[in-house]
Amino acid sequence: MKHFYLLAFLLVLYSGFAQNRPANPGEIEGFNLYPNPVTNGKVYIETRANAPKKILIYDVLGTKVIETTIIGKELNLTDLDAGVYVLRVMEKDKQATRKLVVK
Repeated sequence: MKHFYLLAFLLVLYSGFAQNRPANPGEIEGFNLYPNPVTNGKVYIETRANAPKKILIYDVLGTKVIETTIIGKELNLTDLDAGVYVLRVMEKDKQATRKLVVK
């Protein structure tokens, strides 16, 4: 029974520390991706810094299908077939990864 109380105490202690840490310190602030799913061949990527963004898109097999850099918000995806992709966005020293659906 002593072990149970020790384990419960450690879990409560750890959860208190975990709440004080940022969820992902390398995540891009203000990251917003829309529309998703993509229906018109264009997707918009907004961030708080609005700096140039390196974009990598991978198919479900892990093959890189697009690598580009955008200055504004708009990313043209008309060359992509319908399907599910992984989108990785890098801005300055931060990055975000999201699932991207193209219809």
